[in-house]
Amino acid sequence: MLFVPREQGQGLVEYALILVLVAVVVIAILLIVGPVVGNVFSNLVANL
Repeated sequence: MLFVPREQGQGLVEYALILVLVAVVVIAILLIVGPVVGNVFSNLVANL
């Protein structure tokens, strides 16, 4: 037990990277699917 690694900051960085990756994926999905959902609601309102 002469060397005890300090990995407290490493976990925080890993969580931040995962959060950024999830945010990028969500934004990409919204950019792709967003117009389709908008068209569906526009058609629904037009038919009402």
